[in-house]
Amino acid sequence: HVQLVESGGGLVQAGGSQRLSCAASGSAYRSACVGWFRQAPGREREAVAAISTGGGRTYYVDSVKGRFTISEDNTEDTVDLVMTSLKPEDAAMYYCAWSLWTCATVDMLNLRANHYTSWGQGTQVTVS
Repeated sequence: HVQLVESGGGLVQAGGSQRLSCAASGSAYRSACVGWFRQAPGREREAVAAISTGGGRTYYVDSVKGRFTISEDNTEDTVDLVMTSLKPEDAAMYYCAWSLWTCATVDMLNLRANHYTSWGQGTQVTVS
């Protein structure tokens, strides 16, 4: 069982930037599929981005393309989500997720919650 801990949430002004980090127990990020999801009050959890760690591909939902960047920090052993040009509609609880399986060859599968088997507790992002 992989334990995930998110950090970096908080209040940011619209148009601003924020970095979220996800730390995992053990060496869970070697050749893993890691995703970021978000859930706003009254809405379903939705995918934001995913990455195949170890220098692999990245995947984004259309609403964040060009604004958000997912990456792995090998020094800190985290998977980060850098969010720029934030909009009020980006406000949500953001969750990190890890999959038992490697990222799928069909891109869209990596942006589905059911691809992931471990979840963090979430970090709140508020956009004013």
